[in-house]
Amino acid sequence: MKFVLEVDLSAGVVPDDLNGELGRILRYWAGNVKHYPLEPGAGETISDSAYAPVGWWRFVDE
Repeated sequence: MKFVLEVDLSAGVVPDDLNGELGRILRYWAGNVKHYPLEPGAGETISDSAYAPVGWWRFVDE
């Protein structure tokens, strides 16, 4: 099984501090992933701090 995370920082609405925004996204999802089953197909859409979709993460079969 593989964990895949894709974030498109150009898609968000908070372009002023891309390093800070990416850090916030990674911290949030690192803490939140424990609420999901560790199985292929589990995942979510990733949003920036303004709640605009900027990517996704998934557990997938290799």
